[in-house]
Amino acid sequence: MKAILTTVGQDQVGIIAGVSNYLAQRQINILDVSQTIMSGYFTMMMMVEVPSADLDFVQVATELKDLGTKLGVEINIRNADLYQAMHQL
Repeated sequence: MKAILTTVGQDQVGIIAGVSNYLAQRQINILDVSQTIMSGYFTMMMMVEVPSADLDFVQVATELKDLGTKLGVEINIRNADLYQAMHQL
């Protein structure tokens, strides 16, 4: 399943490494990524491919929120179908 992962927070060393390492450990592939720093705030958006047969998406979302807390940022992941449905209304 494709998903959109967003990361926002005060810029600091290790954010990209922390998120990327988590994804790699769970075999979640990064399909596309955009990141920038806006007035000292790190922002990143990723399109990822989650191996739905192998992972519990709710657990992944919870673990990413916990990782965000450790890194001092907010991390959210949502099924890409949600965004697709919002644009079809």
